[in-house]
Amino acid sequence: MDFAFDARTEELRARLLAFMDEYVYPAEPVAEEQRARLASPWDTPAVVEELKAEARRRGLWNLFLPDAGYGAGLTNLQYAPLAEITGRSPHLAPPATNCAAPDTGNMEVLAQFGSEEQKKQWLEPLLAGEIRSAFAMTEPEVASSDATNITTHIERDGDDYVITGRKWYISGAMNPDCRIFIVMGKTDPDGADIRRQQSMVLVPRDTPGVTVERAMQVFGYEDHSHGGHAEVVFDHARVPVTNLVGEEGGGFAIAQARLGPGRIHHCMRLIGMAERAIELMCRRAVSRTAFGKALAQQGVVQNWIADARVTVEQLRLLVLKTAWLMDTVGNKGAHTEIQAIKIATPRAVVGILDRAIQLHGAGGVSQDFPLAELYASARTLMLADGPDEVHQRSLARRELKKYL
Repeated sequence: MDFAFDARTEELRARLLAFMDEYVYPAEPVAEEQRARLASPWDTPAVVEELKAEARRRGLWNLFLPDAGYGAGLTNLQYAPLAEITGRSPHLAPPATNCAAPDTGNMEVLAQFGSEEQKKQWLEPLLAGEIRSAFAMTEPEVASSDATNITTHIERDGDDYVITGRKWYISGAMNPDCRIFIVMGKTDPDGADIRRQQSMVLVPRDTPGVTVERAMQVFGYEDHSHGGHAEVVFDHARVPVTNLVGEEGGGFAIAQARLGPGRIHHCMRLIGMAERAIELMCRRAVSRTAFGKALAQQGVVQNWIADARVTVEQLRLLVLKTAWLMDTVGNKGAHTEIQAIKIATPRAVVGILDRAIQLHGAGGVSQDFPLAELYASARTLMLADGPDEVHQRSLARRELKKYL
């Protein structure tokens, strides 16, 4: 395994680091000021569109897509250090480079499973950053950690599908630029194979019967980085059968194909969040004095910083190994490692952010530093794309199988 960055990755890293320093970090307070003046908290601050234009000008656009026909054509190993950099400012850098969830996963689904008509109507404007999208799978009435539990009905009626159900924490749905939902529901609820009961259909936001009922907060925050999370009701929403993604009964398999890359993208960005936390810890430690000496001279603070550095280096190597395996043996061949990073990375980064908050005192939980909001995002990722316990269960069963 060789994790050295190749020439293209180094060149893109240099470009992206310069973009972050010159544009993204200075735009963070500007975005907050603009958002406070917007008519709706879900409208996009003007500075985001300015960042998108500059990112495109610099060739920092759609970096996540390995298919050169649609994106930058980077491997997972090439994209990993770039995603890490964007994770240092998760509310601005991913949307600025058109690499923000849930659009990334939705674009991957459309690129891999969409029809030519679907690609033209929805994938092309997503690739251009003209619209946003949402992925509607999680439901409030069932344990959605088991995706076979979903109850939303997708019923065939002539040349249409009729969708009825309630979804929540649907990322991106609060953004007024969100024009399309990829909805997972059951087309064959009584089918013998529980993993062939589900299908996915494309439902335009303005479809009659679709209601975005309310925004869902995350630890009291309105999560702007993902375009908000919403509770959405589908009340006999009708779409043509041509809106089916892939084949009937293929929804569960498509979801698994979508979530694999999504999980590693989250972990890449989480490492960037941890690096930002370490930087803030160090700056705080050398600038503050308590009990007659700088915080940087306090043994407990030194331990926090040293442990954080060791943890980040370990996580990065595991993520890079996972990316390398996905490139060389495919997502199925990297299944163990994908689960391992999904278990390890959010937990560890939550711990680093917790120490960074502690070091900042009251400032750590305030709006004057990004730490509290970063913590909320990282803690949420212990649930998103499958809670830790689901991945632990699956990983343990795979290990035990060797001895049965």
